[in-house]
Amino acid sequence: MHGSGLSHIVWSLHEQFYITNGYNVLSVDLPGHGNSDGPAIETIEKISDWVSNLIKILKLNKINFVGHSQGCLVGIDFASRYPDLTEKLILVAGSYKLPVNQDLLDLAYAGDEKAILLMMKWGYEGSKAFIGGNPVKKIINSTREIREILYVDLNACNNYKAGKESLEKIICPTLCIFGDLDKMVPLKIGNKMAETIKNSKVKVINNCGHMIIFEKAFEMRKSVLEFINK
Repeated sequence: MHGSGLSHIVWSLHEQFYITNGYNVLSVDLPGHGNSDGPAIETIEKISDWVSNLIKILKLNKINFVGHSQGCLVGIDFASRYPDLTEKLILVAGSYKLPVNQDLLDLAYAGDEKAILLMMKWGYEGSKAFIGGNPVKKIINSTREIREILYVDLNACNNYKAGKESLEKIICPTLCIFGDLDKMVPLKIGNKMAETIKNSKVKVINNCGHMIIFEKAFEMRKSVLEFINK
């Protein structure tokens, strides 16, 4: 499950790795994102319901849920409300609450490209390290996408208030992966969240910011595979 304003493209360095290790992989585009039609879903709870319906349509029994950033909020809500559908939960650079700066919300609502620049500033430890430019800017690259997709996602994160209560209901094995230099989810906050989940373990990736899925993809996917193989 991708983060705010993004799409399944963020998992390009992960999908084939899991497939070659014997897993079926479904990288979703939420409605309105990437190749998916329709308006963006306005709340975290409704996204969880959407995932549940998708699982039923595909006739799956249980899933290993991997979420990044906003995807973590969805994972927390989903695992707490649909325990029978959740085998294991992997939370990457996330917390049970993700308050969004009002300036960022206002910029996104206006469709202002400065919203992307602000996300890039806070999201990466070293964005200059990306060959060909920052991938977030390539995924969110129009005024419409900023206003109709990114804003809706950020607002959903900002309005999700059931996170702490949801954490206490999670019963499946859970892996929390954090970057030690993450400005959006500082390690102290991440560790506090992990302590609240009954059956959880923590993996800290050094010299890494919020965008672990890009910055340290190889290290992250190895940790995820080891966890789901157990």
